[in-house]
Amino acid sequence: MKKKLIGLMLAVTTAVSMTACTGGTDTPATGDENGTEENAGSSEAASDVKIGVILVGDENEGYSYAHIDGVRKAAAAVGIPEENIIWKYSVPEDESCHDAAIDLVDQGCKAVFSNSYGHQSFMQQAASEEPEVQFVAMTGDTAALSGLENFSNAFTNVYEARYVSGIVAGMKIKELVEGDALSAENFDADGNVKMGYVGAYPYAEVVSGYTAFYLGAKSVYSDVSMEVIYTNSWFDIAAEGEAANSLMSDGCVIIGQHADSTGAPSAIQAALDSGKQVYSVGYNVDMHSVAPTAALTSATNNWSVYYTEAFKDVVEGKDIPTDWSQGYNEDAVAITELGTSCAEGTQEAVDEAIASIKAGTLHVFDTSTFTVDGKEVTSALIDMNGDFQNDDEEAVFDGYFHESEFRAAPSFYLRIDGITELTAE
Repeated sequence: MKKKLIGLMLAVTTAVSMTACTGGTDTPATGDENGTEENAGSSEAASDVKIGVILVGDENEGYSYAHIDGVRKAAAAVGIPEENIIWKYSVPEDESCHDAAIDLVDQGCKAVFSNSYGHQSFMQQAASEEPEVQFVAMTGDTAALSGLENFSNAFTNVYEARYVSGIVAGMKIKELVEGDALSAENFDADGNVKMGYVGAYPYAEVVSGYTAFYLGAKSVYSDVSMEVIYTNSWFDIAAEGEAANSLMSDGCVIIGQHADSTGAPSAIQAALDSGKQVYSVGYNVDMHSVAPTAALTSATNNWSVYYTEAFKDVVEGKDIPTDWSQGYNEDAVAITELGTSCAEGTQEAVDEAIASIKAGTLHVFDTSTFTVDGKEVTSALIDMNGDFQNDDEEAVFDGYFHESEFRAAPSFYLRIDGITELTAE
């Protein structure tokens, strides 16, 4: 691994997506038999509503699986029959998305949802052509600018769950330090415990996520630093495993991820089994099946919260909100079950943090908790007009960066002190 500090990059909006297999399929998925019909007053209308879902992956990878699960639960809650959900699996981020969207309209869908940022432009095109149908591009950022009443964006405040998962990591680091379980390779030249992070791309959503993770850990054990390696892919088992191995070879004790396979947790489990002191914090799904003792937890999204609201709007003939992003207050984000290797007291620390986030007394990007080039941040303008120039809207006020409040997609782009971005050979 050749290490090279990446220069400050122009932040772009997140592209939370998965690997794109060739060719989509058009197959209904099984519904959630345990779902309840919360919207009984609209059940007759709901039984006639068809929903189209375009996925960049399928049920075999975590991010799309989480969407599938959310759609199923939401349909059951609203009273939309499972056969009325029409799925388009493994749709590439190209013109295929537009074709899939139009086909779903032709099949009678009243609303069409896609789960990848790369689908956005094609969804917007379809929305301009089909004004009677509502279109939602998840993780997108152009709906408010489009001028289209039938085009929307949605995401979650997953950075909140990232922060809480960082607390889990910090608790483990504190335990290891106090137990004299670490060696010299686990500390940097300044005496900080090394953390690692496998990131997909240097986009704002990834930067927002890894920064939140780092700040969560730092809130528990202040003397930590973190290295981030980008794989330049959302789903690449081999590349994610290699990135994790590189971070471990440099002495990283905890490795988080914003990459969508089990590659990193699997590699970390193998290293732990061989005697290396290292643990994993995953994303999207519980990683204990591949890392039974190495996995501490995963940051995850509860997509059923959003889909339930959106499906109810469709059934009731209402417009889906142009931008939607919620977190712990709406139970739209979470961390998965704590692993057996978590430090004592972790659950209590997690519960306290979540309660503080809900109460509004804990802000993930509190500017008193980090610096950029040695200075506290007092201003950070973000892009709001789509030109990718961060010069439109002030995001720092009241002592913190207001993430995902001006639009659904994350916009945090600051490279804070203590985190180093690396690139693979």
